[in-house]
Amino acid sequence: MAFSSNAGEGPMADINIIPLADVMLVLLIIFMVTAPQLSYPIDIDLPQRSLNPPPTTVDPPEPIRLRIDSAGQVFWNDSPTPVSALRNMMEAEVQRDVNNQPTLEIDVNAEADYGVLAKVLASAKNAQMVKIGFVKN
Repeated sequence: MAFSSNAGEGPMADINIIPLADVMLVLLIIFMVTAPQLSYPIDIDLPQRSLNPPPTTVDPPEPIRLRIDSAGQVFWNDSPTPVSALRNMMEAEVQRDVNNQPTLEIDVNAEADYGVLAKVLASAKNAQMVKIGFVKN
């Protein structure tokens, strides 16, 4: 609060807006200088319309049902399979058609050991399988 030098008058109640105007002008100048630097073109490679017809769709192969029971036994399409043979079987499935792989549907019992599931997933990764899903029955 500022006091007037005049004894007869009360305190000055007006707001001094000059510092506010100075700050606003400085901010305006800063924004005017930095705005052109913020707008620069971005190169985007958009897909072009091709003259070739779209590729024919191929029906996906039958999924592979892989079940792990509570004892840790692995079943490949309902036939018992050792864990050590899974990678070779998965690689054979992938090599049939690399672009149209079957889906590996894994059904794990809640009581099964996690280590068996980890070995199955490692085998699938090493065999380059890309379509893996979990089934809950």
